[in-house]
Amino acid sequence: MQRMVEEYFGNLKKAMDGIMVTGQNGETYSFPDGVVAAVELINKQSQAGKRLMFIGNGASASIASHMATDFTKAGGKRATAFNDGALLTCIGNDFGYEYVFQKPIEFLADPGDILFAISSSGNSENIHNGVKAARERGCHVVTFSGFKEENPLRVKGDLNFYVPFLGYGPVEVLHHAICHCILDTMIMNQQASA
Repeated sequence: MQRMVEEYFGNLKKAMDGIMVTGQNGETYSFPDGVVAAVELINKQSQAGKRLMFIGNGASASIASHMATDFTKAGGKRATAFNDGALLTCIGNDFGYEYVFQKPIEFLADPGDILFAISSSGNSENIHNGVKAARERGCHVVTFSGFKEENPLRVKGDLNFYVPFLGYGPVEVLHHAICHCILDTMIMNQQASA
């Protein structure tokens, strides 16, 4: 059993060391530069009165809710996650589950808002529909994906954070850590500038 624990954290470290960040045109960033680019985008759009929106399924929905709360409370940014049970079941029932993020984004997003799209596999149809709606509304997009390197979500954002691992646990843990790194870097930068 101890070997399993060692392997788990060894794989987690390997996945963390392999995180890749790309831009909208395929340009590559170092991880620190990708985080800085995300912080700069958030600060610029927030100063213009724009909001952050977070979407994800399952554990990624939990990350979305957690980060929307933390960006609001600790970061002082307007942020929301579209994970309310009544909203999800209403949209799912009336339009279909593949539209549970697309429709709220169509209803609520303003040009210049930022969508954080979180999907371990990068293959979830409802996440892709949400990204499409955000683009149509003139929003910026930051993606978080994992599993296969060629997953389709990995090329749809202004910034794309990709975790190279084929299992949910490490991908979800690192997506959460990346989001927190962006938030905490933003907060530390604000405190240093004060």
